Amino acid sequence: MRRRDMFRAILVGAGTLIGLRVAQAAATEATRLKVAYHLSDLDKVNFVLGNIKNHYEGTGGNVDIALVVHGPALAGFKSKGISAAVSGRFTGLIQQGLDPHACANTMHGMDISLADLLDGFHAADSGGVVKLAELQSQGYAYLRP
Repeated sequence: MRRRDMFRAILVGAGTLIGLRVAQAAATEATRLKVAYHLSDLDKVNFVLGNIKNHYEGTGGNVDIALVVHGPALAGFKSKGISAAVSGRFTGLIQQGLDPHACANTMHGMDISLADLLDGFHAADSGGVVKLAELQSQGYAYLRP
């Protein structure tokens, strides 16, 4: 009888330890932030890139950031004629993991292709606002500075 009780205690203890490790791993994963930045104003391009840079620094890089650009702001990311400051800042953010999306509707309307934009952009084929809604449904917090 005692052996059986000891065996049960060992099993319960092992199960508790495994449960704690699973809970700790889940808590660690849950603390990683997911944020979607919405940018449509051309005059806010540098400001939003600065916000994203500060976001990476403020979280120690423990964040997944998507940038969705549509409307007039998309012209601010054309590789021809862009300022070195914006280009350099954008490239640095890409290296930190920024996931930028360009609205396909805006690209079509402004006759811009992905090749015209800074490296790193993906086309939001269903549109920028649709992409933002998709990201929110995936748990991304929505920010529009």
